[in-house]
Amino acid sequence: MAVTGWLECLRAAEKTALLQDGRRKVHYLFPDGKEMAEEYDEKTSELLVRKWRVKSALGALGQWQLEVGEPAPPGAGSLGPEFIKENNANPIFMRKDTKMSFQWRIRNLPYPKDVYSVCVDPKERCIVVRTSNKKYYKKFSIPDLDRYQLPLEESSLSIAHANCTLIISYQKPKEVVVAESELQKELKKVKTAHGSDGDCKTQ
Repeated sequence: MAVTGWLECLRAAEKTALLQDGRRKVHYLFPDGKEMAEEYDEKTSELLVRKWRVKSALGALGQWQLEVGEPAPPGAGSLGPEFIKENNANPIFMRKDTKMSFQWRIRNLPYPKDVYSVCVDPKERCIVVRTSNKKYYKKFSIPDLDRYQLPLEESSLSIAHANCTLIISYQKPKEVVVAESELQKELKKVKTAHGSDGDCKTQ
């Protein structure tokens, strides 16, 4: 079964863990050289950040690609303020999961809730967001469902709108909830270094 396949892949990865600022940071190194870094709330075990890094064909490390969590504020990189920055009023798309749902927030969308239409495109395995006033359009996938090879169900989708933010929730299938709790048990076995200890300890 695909769910166990991904879980086994996580179990087999080389893992290091660090406890810092109330966050449990876990780094995974997969046999193919891919890296994944996750950050969990130490008290609730809620996933706060997940990002990926892949080596290039020449073996150089690429940039971290954010999958879950708050994107760095514009200009936080190496570019100085003299460079062009994204307009602060542009919609900001981010994923912030809860225990029972995958959840995305799109900030700076001031239109009323009935303007938004959110649906599943089963052929492309993605969620499509559009507005009836043609001001916003976005397609995005749920990589977790792809990794677990689970179908996308329209009935699992719901939306809310408040404070110029569209919140899209997708109820996690029970297979994912079970797999995530199994992973938490697995992560408890990983030796955890503390922020002041310097380097992480490898399993």
